[in-house]
Amino acid sequence: MLSTAEALATLLSAASPITGTESIPTLDALNRVLSADVTSPLDVPPMNTSSMDGYAIRTEDLATDGNRRLPVSQRIPAGHAPEPLKPGTAARIFTGATVPPGADAIVMQEQTEAAGNEVTILHNPAPGEWITAQGADIRNGSTILPAGTRLTPQALGLAASVGCAELQVRRRVKVAVFFTGDELTMPGEPLKPGAIYNSNRFTLRGLLEKLGCEVTDYGIVPDKLDATRATLREAAQAHDLILTCGGVSVGEEDHVKPAVEAEGRLSMWQIAMKPGKPLAFGAVRRAAQQTDAAASAETFFIGLPGNPVSSFATFLLFVRPFVLLLAGMQTVAPRALSLRADFTQKKADRRNEFLRARINAAGGLDLFPNQSSAVLTSTVWGDGLIDNPPSHAISAGENVRFIPFSELLN
Repeated sequence: MLSTAEALATLLSAASPITGTESIPTLDALNRVLSADVTSPLDVPPMNTSSMDGYAIRTEDLATDGNRRLPVSQRIPAGHAPEPLKPGTAARIFTGATVPPGADAIVMQEQTEAAGNEVTILHNPAPGEWITAQGADIRNGSTILPAGTRLTPQALGLAASVGCAELQVRRRVKVAVFFTGDELTMPGEPLKPGAIYNSNRFTLRGLLEKLGCEVTDYGIVPDKLDATRATLREAAQAHDLILTCGGVSVGEEDHVKPAVEAEGRLSMWQIAMKPGKPLAFGAVRRAAQQTDAAASAETFFIGLPGNPVSSFATFLLFVRPFVLLLAGMQTVAPRALSLRADFTQKKADRRNEFLRARINAAGGLDLFPNQSSAVLTSTVWGDGLIDNPPSHAISAGENVRFIPFSELLN
């Protein structure tokens, strides 16, 4: 069996960013991936601004004769252009307002006493005090968001702060998904003897949509070879990836493996991980009438195991980084934490275990009591996965590698 690291490296080595790009309004670009650098056309802030409510002064006026009482020569709200500051005077100024030419410090209003049209300065400011200099945040011509950045709300705000009304992004990754198993039933339908509700359809579609994919759901495909092959052929025509769940083992009713082999190529991996073991990777041929000569002749294929926690875990660990690479992201590895285990697990498994756990009030980790691959409640209860190496028993008090769901679902 391959280690998780070997399987992931093999999978990711096959992925490269999709080529399609588009220009979209910045307001609509949340979670999209930049296809070009965003370079600032201006300084931010574009002028010296006050970072306090107070008074703009020339420090030399205080140093010359020690005079602390200055006439107020102008009032400067944010958004108004000031006049040059007259020597020997102060300007009433508000947070975010432009510092008048000639002023070199702001005295906060708490360090002054105002009376009529005059103000007494109770503090000796240093030059530059409470002034945010032009370009202190962003310099004209600097790259503020490199290509490959996935656009968060704060990234959209940053792009807007330099006046970007539109952004160049890669098109969405197009994923076709379908599920196999005659035992699968959709919620709302009668549950026949031997049948189960199809939870994986909801989980995997949600995971793909959270990654920003354009998803085509072919639903539940009958456990028949010809039906599986027909769905694969149709899905290959207009998608970057086909994702299936179930049917990738070698039983008589597992038709995905022979169907993919008939319509393309397939690698079957036995991965030394728990939960999750069978993972299929390959590609399905596209029909010869593909109109775009530059388009790939194949559509990637990934087949996940059918147990709900196994499909969930293998998606997060393998499909997620693969999709992010297709989307054009450069950094796809989730960040892990080193946290204290507040439990003991004496029995070590020969496989790499991914244990559902959550952070307790003391900052340590509690383990969900049932780590079966069929117990989907553990994925809702938990905050993330403990990445436990093969053949390693966990003792209470030791630090373990913990990957939060906040990283794996991002």
